[in-house]
Amino acid sequence: MVQSIGINRKRRISLWLILAALCIGQGVVLGQSKKTNKPAYRNLFREAGYKQTDIDAKLAKAYFDVFEGPNKVYFEVGDTMAYVSDVKNKDARTEGLSYGMMVAVQLDKKDVFDRIWRWSKKYLQHQSGPREAYFAWSINTQTMKKNSEGSASDGELYYITSLLFAANKWGNNTGINYYGEARRILDAMWKKDGTGNIYNLINTDAKQISFVPEGNNYTWTDPSYHLPAFYDTWVMYAKDGHEQFYKECADTSRVFLHRACHPVTGLNADYTEFSGKPHDTRWSPSAFRYDSWRVPMNVAMDYTWSGKDKAWQEDYAKRFQGFLRSKGMDTYDDQFNLDGSRPEFILQAGPVKKLRHSIGLVSTSATLSLVSKDKNSLDFVHALWKAKLEPFEDGYFDPYYDGLMHLFSIMHLSGNYRIITPQGK
Repeated sequence: MVQSIGINRKRRISLWLILAALCIGQGVVLGQSKKTNKPAYRNLFREAGYKQTDIDAKLAKAYFDVFEGPNKVYFEVGDTMAYVSDVKNKDARTEGLSYGMMVAVQLDKKDVFDRIWRWSKKYLQHQSGPREAYFAWSINTQTMKKNSEGSASDGELYYITSLLFAANKWGNNTGINYYGEARRILDAMWKKDGTGNIYNLINTDAKQISFVPEGNNYTWTDPSYHLPAFYDTWVMYAKDGHEQFYKECADTSRVFLHRACHPVTGLNADYTEFSGKPHDTRWSPSAFRYDSWRVPMNVAMDYTWSGKDKAWQEDYAKRFQGFLRSKGMDTYDDQFNLDGSRPEFILQAGPVKKLRHSIGLVSTSATLSLVSKDKNSLDFVHALWKAKLEPFEDGYFDPYYDGLMHLFSIMHLSGNYRIITPQGK
């Protein structure tokens, strides 16, 4: 009897190992390793039934559209530089430039990464004065005149994190000291004490990212700038002596999102006070609009990379996707009041002031399927798979923001957006 039990146990173990091997081959993740506690990067497209060759082609096409195709937003300058442009506004922004660097380091495009960094450093990074090491957030790509000297805090956030990842992936002896460049921004950040009205990127009292680290804009925030998973990587790789502060910022951001996201719809305002209360600006009454599309993607990233707020994030994913589903999977709009009603003020994009079913939101909402426990959540993945980056009927087309949200989301859902650890680890 004992021998029979032993044989059956061995058979069960063998069958489990076979199943695990098959699951890995299909891109299915059985769970995080308890021994290493490393993130498990799911290939949700495989889990949804798509072939790996088709997934690879989908990712390659999304990259091609943004960086190489006829409607690309990436432009090389000479032999060593390049920029990413919001082409419809004829400018380059630290948002898109730093996004381009993050895409490049994730997909092992070293030349693209290096080119964007050199251009950013030459044309946008302040080399002296109160803003030293910070970046002007926008520059006209035709006149090469800065539209503003000030920073948008999310740009620096992405620059720092992508540089730390580049140091881990490629080392610091291939022409650019990536770690040194990241530390230069961080070290300078900690010297900003209000001199010249310039402050730390992170409001040190609130322990929250500022909208702009300057003047009164230092006293409120943008929920889509809250990236607790990035702070966790700073704890591991910045090594600048502020690890405890970054850990507290990550924890604070998670609690902040609980307050900023509506308890029924899951929607958040574009801009808020540190309390999570909506903050109106001179250009727009605050509502769920374009910046807000990034929040579900950021939550999905934090869920995958850090896994420190899973219960709330799973409930948020259920609420957020459930709300969009209630508005029609193929018809939901791209701007809402937080309670889900139609806003009186529509923030115009393109030649016509109207609400649209935008591919940017279709894309980022699909990333929440990495979080949701609802079996029907894969409907959002299928919707993203079918979505096309192309002009609307009214002629509006945004290959920049929509294109980058589309690319980022496909990277997440295919398991190609990861914490990049040091070589050999």
